[in-house]
Amino acid sequence: MKKIVFVTGVLLSLTACKKEAKMDQLIQGKVEREEIAVVGKIAGRIDQILVQEGDFVQNGDTLAILNIPEVDAKKAQAQGAVKSAEAQYVMSVNGATRNQLQQLNAKRTGLMEQYNYAKKSLDRLSVMVKDSLIPQQQYDEVYAKYQGAHAQLVAVDAEIADVKNGARIEQQIMAQGQQDRALGALEEVRVAEKERYITAPQDMQVDLITLKLGELAMPGYTLFKGTLKETTFFRFTVPETELKNYPKGGQIDIHIPYLNKDIKGEIKNIKPIGAYANIATAYPDYDAQDPLYELTVRPVNQSEADEILSKTTVTLKK
Repeated sequence: MKKIVFVTGVLLSLTACKKEAKMDQLIQGKVEREEIAVVGKIAGRIDQILVQEGDFVQNGDTLAILNIPEVDAKKAQAQGAVKSAEAQYVMSVNGATRNQLQQLNAKRTGLMEQYNYAKKSLDRLSVMVKDSLIPQQQYDEVYAKYQGAHAQLVAVDAEIADVKNGARIEQQIMAQGQQDRALGALEEVRVAEKERYITAPQDMQVDLITLKLGELAMPGYTLFKGTLKETTFFRFTVPETELKNYPKGGQIDIHIPYLNKDIKGEIKNIKPIGAYANIATAYPDYDAQDPLYELTVRPVNQSEADEILSKTTVTLKK
């Protein structure tokens, strides 16, 4: 029995040594993709969620719909302001209505009768006052009535001219400005109304949905997180002593263990990383004093990497 146990232990030790020796010849890395966050611009409650985690959506697809009652109220107010401003502008351009003009003409007719009567009375009294047949006081009273009738007639003539010609150009410009301001407020509400629909800014895979139905989404809060499918790249951490084997622009063979698949990659960037940075190699076997560098490698054929899962382990030979 002791002999059998001894032989088994030796076999296990040899297997482990072979596996460790094989791993020593590889550099491990991670699969990465560019991430994107979808946020809301206006506060509202989640009314509908139209996607699930893992779904692939295209640019412009609706992800969720918010319930924003305040927008509906502001829209009604803005529409009312637009109607009022439009009516004021039309009135300033067109002037008075036909009925208003008829009223002013009737008023002028009455004033004209008063004026003519006052003028005739004044003409008669002017001769009598010269002959001292009436006192000067009586003549002055008739003269004052004549002047008043004349002034009222001039005023109504000016009023009729205004309503026929429309309001002053300054008043029309002011009315036009009020109309433009009301239209701007309505357009602002319409833009806000569109913000109730949370849409995908790019083609993406939905990785995380942060809120549930009925929860309040605040402005700037991340509602969805996703990854961009055609942005796959690989990160490898290598010591300075190994950099000579990985020149920028060079091509390397990358192995995906869980798929048992090899693809070609091109080294796009090499940058130093700090001691506390996110190191891609799980079990580094280099000297702790050796400076570390990160290789960014992108697949030569991006379509070959579309189905690789993010954060999985990949390897390359030393």
